[in-house]
Formats: sequence, structure tokens, C-alpha cells
Amino acid sequence: MASAPIRTTLANPAPLGLAGFALTTWLLSMINAGWFSGESMGLVLACALAYGGTAQAIAGIMELPRGNTFGATAFLSYGAFWWSFALFVLFLHDKVPAAFVGWYLFLWGVFTFYMWLATFRSPRALQFIFLALWITFGLLAGGEWTGSGLVRMAGGYMGLLTAALAFYLSAADVINEVHGRVVLPVGDPRVLSRHAVAL
Repeated sequence: MASAPIRTTLANPAPLGLAGFALTTWLLSMINAGWFSGESMGLVLACALAYGGTAQAIAGIMELPRGNTFGATAFLSYGAFWWSFALFVLFLHDKVPAAFVGWYLFLWGVFTFYMWLATFRSPRALQFIFLALWITFGLLAGGEWTGSGLVRMAGGYMGLLTAALAFYLSAADVINEVHGRVVLPVGDPRVLSRHAVAL
């Protein structure tokens, strides 16, 4: 009996990275938006280490043999963000001034801003994720600098929007690839899935 042919094409890691980012961002943003108290943070940290951090970093590593500089940089960086966030909350939360935390968030916003600029030739769905994310970081940084609960809450709601957009693109990548046609549009009719190839 002949064995089945071995598939030699590389799987698209973007849906995994996007989902890890989206789920963890959604959980944290529910706290920032005021839906839940800080008592829920433990589950966010567990998810940050396992899914937002580790799974997203794996997706970034998977982008390397595909030659996707953008995907590798994005997924490895945001995977590292979730690890650094979890370590900060676990060990340093009461030892770092709020103003310095604001700079931490602001600089992640700077990184996200120039990554957003790099998406301008990519599907609109990807552009919207990075647009919403750098605004989220800006609002959260402003909340730390001003001590304003309203600004932090606005950052939480913007984070929820960011997560929803990332979930959508993750779903579109999987569903469109399985069906071989556009079921969930991503803002470019020529892109079925594997959007990162065009970056």
C-alpha cells in the first residue's frame, strides 16, 4: 500500500499568533475596561504565559523559514510583551513607579505605530488591528501618567476592539484557507489566507 504524500508546504502560523494575541488581549482588556476587578488577573497571567506569550512566540519562529520578517518580528515581539507583562505583575508590580510603567506602554505603542506603517500594503483587517493596538497602548500609557481611570477604561475598550479584530483575522485565515475562497473578507479580494505572504 502506497503511503500518503508528505506535504512540503509550510503551514501558515498567523492564525495561531493572532488567536493567542486576541484571547489574552481580550481578557486583560475586560479588566482595564472595568468589567472585572484585579482579582481576575491570575487567569490573565496564566494565559499570557501559555498562549499570548508562548504560542505567539512559536508562531513567530514559524514565520522565519517562510522569510516573513514582519510576521516574525510581530509575533515574537508581542509574545515577549506578554511574558514581560506577566513577570512584571508577578514580581515587580508594587516596585515600579506608575510613570515608568507609562513609558513601558508608550514605547510598545511606538513599536506598534511603525509596525502599523508597515501594514499599508496589507489587507485592511491587518491594518485595523495595528491601528487599534497603538491607540490602545497610547491610552493605557496616558492612564498611567495621569492616574485617570477614565483614560485607562478607554484603553480597555480599545483593547477589546483590537482583540475582536485579531480574532476576526485569525478566523478568516483559517476558514478562507480551508474553503479555498473568501468566506470572511479581509479587505483585499485577492487574499484568501496566508495574508502575511504579501507583507
